[in-house]
Parts: sequence; structure tokens; C-alpha cells
Amino acid sequence: MTDELAWETLDSRTSYTCEGFDVVTDTVRFPNGEEAEFDYLSEGESVVVLPFTAEGDVVVIEEWRQAVGRVNRALPAGSIESDDADPVDCVARELEEEAGYRLGTVEHLTTVEPANGFADAVFHYFVARDCEQTGEQDLDYNEDIRVETTTFDALVEAAREDALRDGRSMQGVLYFALFGEE
Repeated sequence: MTDELAWETLDSRTSYTCEGFDVVTDTVRFPNGEEAEFDYLSEGESVVVLPFTAEGDVVVIEEWRQAVGRVNRALPAGSIESDDADPVDCVARELEEEAGYRLGTVEHLTTVEPANGFADAVFHYFVARDCEQTGEQDLDYNEDIRVETTTFDALVEAAREDALRDGRSMQGVLYFALFGEE
């Protein structure tokens, strides 16, 4: 049974493709019978990891973000790839590739659709503990990443002070502050 609010998809096509996302155009029929086109970004599922070292510090990255024209502090994150058996495989890969840290224990925090009015993005949040520095980053050609550690309290304070601008990271830090600590 479908919901009475559901739109019927009559046709779907990719209107634009680039590295990182597609723009999809759906022809839809609304519940009232009218038809229209609806465009959205399609970028697949990603993981965001809140990595703690054995000493209790949080591993963070700083990376240039061209769309906003500045370096942003963030949590390691990345797209789930077809050869990832499950999201935890992606967590381990991204933490090592971006930050040069090996995963310790890991647990799922939450899953969110951050912009489901115009994108099909899904973020799976994980907390990792006892992460160990390897010093071996394996960055993509378009990544220049600086790695640091900070305290969790400093991240919460950065969120409070409007200094943590990366939305994925803000969500993960605040979710953990509210629901994740034991």
C-alpha cells in the first residue's frame, strides 16, 4: 500500500553527470493528478566517522572546500563504494585514507537524510574508539587534507560558537553530545 501523499514517478533520467554526483530529473504525478518535473542531486550513501584516539582526543581534518571558498574543519567522511561489504568497511578506508589512522572499535550512531527535499544523500554516522595513527594518508587527486587532534569539548564549543561550519560534522558532534556518550 502506498501513502496517499506519494508522488508517482512516470519517468526518470540523468540530466547531468559529474564526479561526485548526478542531477536526476523525474517526471512525476502528484496525488491531485497534476504532472511536473522534479530535479534532485543523486550522490549515494556516505559515512561520517567521529574517531577517538586511545587518549580520548578526536581526530579531525581540515580541507579546502571550493564551493564555499575556505578551509573547513571536519570529521573524516566519504562515499560508500560498490566493493564495500558494509558501511564499516568504508569507515575504516576513509579514516585511513583521509587521516592516516587505523580503526579501533566502531559502532553505528545514526543515519540521516540531510537534505531530502533536493538530494538523495544518506549519511551513516559512526563513532570509532582507540584509533591509532599510521601516518599514511592515501588522498584522492583532488584532496589536500591537514590532520589534527582536538578534544571533544572543543568541538562542541566550536559548534556553539559557529566555528564548526561543516554540516556533516556538526550533525555528528551534536548527535554524539546528546545521545552518544555513556
